[in-house]
Amino acid sequence: MLSGSGNYCGSRSLLIRCYCRRHRSAEPELFIQLSWSSQASRMKGPRQTFLNLFCILWLLLLLKAASSSPLHHENEPAPPSLPIGLYKGQTCVGCVLVVSVIEQLAQWHNSTVKAAVERLCNYIPEKLQGFCYLLAELYGSRIAELIAREMNADVVCHSLKLCKQDPGQPLCHLYPPPKVGLRTAIKKARRIMKTSKDLKSFMGFSSICTFPLLANLCEKMKYVIRNKLPFEDFDGDKFSTFPTLRGYHWRGRDCNDKNTTVYPGRRPDNWDVKSDSNCNGIWGVDPKDGIPYEEKFCKGAGSQGVVLLGDSAGAHFHIPPEWMTVTQMSAKSFANLPMAFSDELDWPQFSEITGFLNSTIGGWTDSLYLRLRKRNRCNHRDLQNISQNGGSSGNLLYLIKSLARNQLLDNPAIVIYATIGNDVCNGNRDTLAHMTTPKEMLSNVMQALRYLDSRLPNGSHVILTGLVDGRFLWDNLHDRYHPLGQLNRDVTYSQIYSFLDCLQVSPCSGWLTPNETLRNLTSERALQLSNVLKEIAKSEKFANFDIFYMDFPLRQTAEEWRKMGGEPWQLIEPVDGFHPSQIAAALGTSITWQKALQEWPQVLGKENPFNDQIEAIFKDQGGH
Repeated sequence: MLSGSGNYCGSRSLLIRCYCRRHRSAEPELFIQLSWSSQASRMKGPRQTFLNLFCILWLLLLLKAASSSPLHHENEPAPPSLPIGLYKGQTCVGCVLVVSVIEQLAQWHNSTVKAAVERLCNYIPEKLQGFCYLLAELYGSRIAELIAREMNADVVCHSLKLCKQDPGQPLCHLYPPPKVGLRTAIKKARRIMKTSKDLKSFMGFSSICTFPLLANLCEKMKYVIRNKLPFEDFDGDKFSTFPTLRGYHWRGRDCNDKNTTVYPGRRPDNWDVKSDSNCNGIWGVDPKDGIPYEEKFCKGAGSQGVVLLGDSAGAHFHIPPEWMTVTQMSAKSFANLPMAFSDELDWPQFSEITGFLNSTIGGWTDSLYLRLRKRNRCNHRDLQNISQNGGSSGNLLYLIKSLARNQLLDNPAIVIYATIGNDVCNGNRDTLAHMTTPKEMLSNVMQALRYLDSRLPNGSHVILTGLVDGRFLWDNLHDRYHPLGQLNRDVTYSQIYSFLDCLQVSPCSGWLTPNETLRNLTSERALQLSNVLKEIAKSEKFANFDIFYMDFPLRQTAEEWRKMGGEPWQLIEPVDGFHPSQIAAALGTSITWQKALQEWPQVLGKENPFNDQIEAIFKDQGGH
C-alpha cells in the first residue's frame, strides 16, 4: 500500500523506487524512465526491457498523433503539431475520466484515494505500470488531497491545469458545477495546492526520441502511425508475421517474411509445387496423380481478396467498458491494454469486413472475409483493413497508398469503400462549415477510384457504402447512463456529449447534440453525400472493376436485432457512444452478404466444390 506521506515512490518495490527516483528538481524527469528500464533489464532480461520501453514509446507517440491530428476539413491545413499530452481537449478528457475512476475505486472499495491509485496501477499490465506510477508521482498526491476535500474531477483537472480554456469560452465540465461555482472552486483548489504544476512536467516526453538509442525506433514507429504499414515487415511486402502495429490483425498473415514474392493474395508461383507463395496454406503435389494441390483445388475457383477502405467504424474502434466501470474492474479487465494501444484502440480482427478471430469483446464475429473464405477456401488470409480513426473521403486519398495489390501478379479483390461518418462529423463549433460538400465528395471519391483502377487486378469489384444516419445515436442513448455514471447514476451520455463538444473533441458535434435542428441538418448533408456515391456507382465505368452502391444497413440491423430480442442502444459502443458495437458489426455482415448474394452474386464468386477436400488435407491451412 502507499504510504501516507503522499510520496508514491517510497513504499514501492525496488523496480518502482528506481523508476521514481528523484533528481534535485521537484518532479521526476524522463531519464528516470530509462533508469527504471535499465534496472528492469537486470531483473527480467533485455527483451522484456525492450518490450516495456517499446510499449510506453508507442503509447506516447500514439497520444501525440491523436492530439496533434484532430479531425479537420480536407481543404484546411492540419493543426500545428503539439508536444505530447498538450492538446487541451484530449488531455482534459483523459484527466477527468481517470480522476473519476480513482474516486469511484476509493468509494467502491472503501479505501483511501492513494490506495485507489495504487490499485488502478496494479491492475494495469506490467509493461505500462511504470508509466502509471510516473503519473501517480506527478499528480497523485494532489488528486488525493483535492478529492479528500470533496472537489470533483472537473475541479481537480482544471486546478492541475490539465484542462485549458479558450479565451471567451466557458469552462468545460462533465459534472454539475459545485454550489459555489466552478471558477470559485478552482481558485479554492489552487490555493489548497499552493503550487500547481501544469503539463510542463510532461514536456520531457516530447524529446524522448532525441536519445540516440531511441531515435531510429521512434522514427520507425512514427512511420507506422503515419503510413499505416506494418511495423515489423522484414521483406517490405506490406504483410507481417506480427499481429499488432498494423500487422496481421490488419492484413493477412505473411507466411514468409524474408521473401518479398511471398504474401497473401498473389496468384500462385508455379502452382506452389514446392512452397506456399500466396500463404493460403495450399501447396505441394498430390501423390496420387502428380497434380499440384493449388492447381487441382484453386484453378478456376475465382480466388479473390477483400479490402476495406474505411474509418474508425471499419477498423472497429472499441474501448472496453470494464476500463471505467469500477464494479467490474480487475487486472483481467486490463490484460489486453498493451495490445489495444498497439492497435490504436481498434479491433480489426473482430470487424465487420475483415474480422477473423472469435470476439473477446462481446457479441460474436462475422465478417465478409470469413464468408468469402468459407465460400472458397482458396481465399484464406487474403484480407486488408486499410482504415484509420478519423478516416474521411479526403484523408483516405493518402491512406489508400498503403494498399498492397499488384495488378499483374495478384488475384482480384472486393474493395469496400466505407467512410460512414467523418465527412459530416467533426468537433468544431461551426460544424456545418467543416463538413465535406457534395462537390468535394465527388472529387475525393473519383480520385480514389481512379487510383484503385491503376492498382487493382482486372475482375475486381468496388462497393461504395453510404453514410449512416447518426440521429440513431442521440435518440437511443442520450438519457441512458454512461459506464462512468453507472455506480452513482450521475453521468448520462448527454453529459458526455456536451463535455466533449465543449472541448471540441466530440466525434460528431452535428449528431451528438440536443439541438434537433442541427442533428437533422447533419443527416441531410450525410444523405447528400450518399447520393453522390450512389450516382457514381450508377454512371461511372472503370477498366479493372465494376462498381456498386449500398446504403449503410443501420435500419435493417436494428430491425434484425429487435427480432432477436435486443435493444437498439446495444448496437452502439458503450464508452464512446458513437461507433457500431460488436453486435452491430456482425449483424451488418449478414445484411451486406444477403444483398450481394441476391443482387450482385458475381461479386461473391462461386462456391468452391473442393472446400471439403482442402479442409481435410490442409486442416486450418496454417491458421491466421
